[in-house]
Amino acid sequence: MSEDLTTVAAHRRACLDLVRPLPPLDVALRDALGCVLAEDVVSPRPLPTFDNSAMDGYAVRLRDVEGAGEDTPVDLPVVTDIAAGRTEELRLPGGATARIMTGAPVPAGTEAVVPVEWTDRGVKQVSIRRTPSAGQHIRRAGEDVEAGTLVLEAGTRLEPRHVGVLAALGRARVRVRPRPRVVVVSTGTEVVEPGTALARGQLHDANGYLLTAAVEEVGALAYRVGVVSDDARELASVLDDQLVRADVVVTSGGVSEGAYDTVKEVLSGPGQHAVVFDRIAMQPGMPQGCGTLGEHAVPVFTLPGNPVSSFVSFEVFVRPALRRMLGAEGPDPDRPRVRALAGARWTSPPAKEQYVRAAWTRDEEGRLVVEPVSGHGSHLVTGLARATCLVVVPVGTSVVEPGDEVECMLLGPLPVEEQWNA
Repeated sequence: MSEDLTTVAAHRRACLDLVRPLPPLDVALRDALGCVLAEDVVSPRPLPTFDNSAMDGYAVRLRDVEGAGEDTPVDLPVVTDIAAGRTEELRLPGGATARIMTGAPVPAGTEAVVPVEWTDRGVKQVSIRRTPSAGQHIRRAGEDVEAGTLVLEAGTRLEPRHVGVLAALGRARVRVRPRPRVVVVSTGTEVVEPGTALARGQLHDANGYLLTAAVEEVGALAYRVGVVSDDARELASVLDDQLVRADVVVTSGGVSEGAYDTVKEVLSGPGQHAVVFDRIAMQPGMPQGCGTLGEHAVPVFTLPGNPVSSFVSFEVFVRPALRRMLGAEGPDPDRPRVRALAGARWTSPPAKEQYVRAAWTRDEEGRLVVEPVSGHGSHLVTGLARATCLVVVPVGTSVVEPGDEVECMLLGPLPVEEQWNA
């Protein structure tokens, strides 16, 4: 290992040390999507809270419909209609039935619900042509969950299905870790907005959109700032303006050793900023920086400007930090690491930890096999669209040969059928 290079692990620790889980907030249920629960949720009541009908049909006592069949129908008077939402307590008299709708509370004494399909659909009197079994088509109180049962654990990231459960439990508000507000800043005089015609020497802002999308995928709130030119005063002004709404700032570009590396120039100067710039033993993404901005010490992560370097840096350093702020603990379940076999030969700089854009397949024996989808150049951005994983080649390895076992960071979940086979 070269003495002037910092390890990936050391820089990741430095990034993680800058952040803490955000303090819990009590938020309206409508605003909880994507947040991480900061409390265990226990059902305050049984679900369903009352016995109700699972079908449109007729509430009956079993002895009144005994022997009902196609050739031996049983005729019963219909004493009332019970629609969903009816609140008064009712009792089913013997020798009669009540027409009932799906979700409506069953009257006391009901032993089964006969679906309308088993009848002539009578309104004042009904002919029943099949015999139900005890409890058939009745949803019992507490059948889903009993009162006092743990339904959702603290640490759960709330997806639409969780929000629906909370609503069913009657929760209008819930205690969560709020979503971090992340300001994304792209730098470079040569960088222009997508949709703008390119002049010679210009390129479109891939980083700003890539990082904004990556932030949102983690579950944080992203605020993309328009491209900032390589002007120190402009960048300093933009950063100062953005700190009022930022829990985190992520920049791309301007962190290397060039004459116009403005991020490094602005954040290395005197003032309230405390940012350390370093050279990391990784490929791609060697130039990195992290620290704090302003009097409130807002964490900042300064990533390199080449799109692939920026993407890999986010995955390795920023994503784990944002997950910590969201309250997640332990390994990132959205980026599982698996072992696979190399399907091709490639070289790796032995002094660096290499992250190779690759795609996985399965061989005839069902084993995971990975192959690079592009060259090593950090400007080769289109390979990202084909990559399904990053192969992590450790320090000390100069060549990966076909058949070598390698570690892979998956960029998305395995398809369901692949998970079954994994």
